Amino acid sequence: MKIEKVNDNQIRCTLTRADLDDRHLKLSELAYGTEKAKSLFRDMMQQANYEFGFEAEDMPLMIEAVPLTQDTVLLIITKVEYPEELDTRFSKFSEPDENEYPDFADAKNTPAAGADDILGFFKQLQEKQKSELAKSVKAAAPAEAPVKKAAAPAPKPVVEPVVDITRLFVFDSLEKISNLARILNGFYNDRNFLYKNPNKSAFYLVLHKGHHSPEDFNKVCNILSEYASTEKYSRASQAYFDEHFLPLIKEQALQVLAGI
Repeated sequence: MKIEKVNDNQIRCTLTRADLDDRHLKLSELAYGTEKAKSLFRDMMQQANYEFGFEAEDMPLMIEAVPLTQDTVLLIITKVEYPEELDTRFSKFSEPDENEYPDFADAKNTPAAGADDILGFFKQLQEKQKSELAKSVKAAAPAEAPVKKAAAPAPKPVVEPVVDITRLFVFDSLEKISNLARILNGFYNDRNFLYKNPNKSAFYLVLHKGHHSPEDFNKVCNILSEYASTEKYSRASQAYFDEHFLPLIKEQALQVLAGI
């Protein structure tokens, strides 16, 4: 188990198949909060505290899981300083069905470790949205179709719900962003904005998940975090940047830089 400090609010932990086997832990258990998974998480936080002074008591944490290889997963653990800024839709999730996951039923009776799998959030949210959309379509349909009427037209295909999330990266040079833009060219193609702080050499990249999958977006963010620091982003941030910062490229900053 390898732990690295990204900044004061974020660490990264690389888990291999050997790490999981030593604890008799399955990779799938990390998303459902079993006692073994919680024990691994506590050991991880204790090691981070010992090596880097990383403390997260009384503070919510967000975990992003990024598969690196078939036998290796990267966990990005971030302190959430302003939990009210998280999408309130996450609070609407129902508890998992104990009959569907019998091996994890006892986990509900133990205290949570203070973090949830962000990839699981996206999947649950998408399933919930699709379920609610299907219910609304069913409710709008007539209870009984008259026998003599022509067959009803085929229902319109259900549009896959898109869950967006925004991340903010701060770079100390435009050259780094340009190099990364060429690396990500063809892989990331959604909305992103680039601003410059007129008072110092700092470039702010606002990145939207858009139509990308959570897994692909996490990979993009992981690559960017290697060369930039991350800062919290709220709904008011974009308006503040538009008013106080110099907008360099809007909507498609990385795409434009990749072509230069």
